[in-house]
Amino acid sequence: MTVHIGPYVFDHVRYDHDADVLYLSQGDPAHAVEFDETPGGHAVSFDEDGDLVGLTLIDIRKLLDECNGELLLELPAKASPADLKLALA
Repeated sequence: MTVHIGPYVFDHVRYDHDADVLYLSQGDPAHAVEFDETPGGHAVSFDEDGDLVGLTLIDIRKLLDECNGELLLELPAKASPADLKLALA
């Protein structure tokens, strides 16, 4: 099973029913070396290159019940310094 969220494709999916937590990762979750939290309180993990490789969604059933057909998640995005510098010209 794979889960697609924006540009990310998670191929490791595990749901903890008792805790209502959905664990998503791209590849082996053990490759994550850095961890952070989204503004919504979800956990994100990154590999050594700073790429997002994992997402932990807390209270996922509640979120899905309340989302009215669309669940918006604030996920980190990389920006190219070169592209941003062009905008300053």
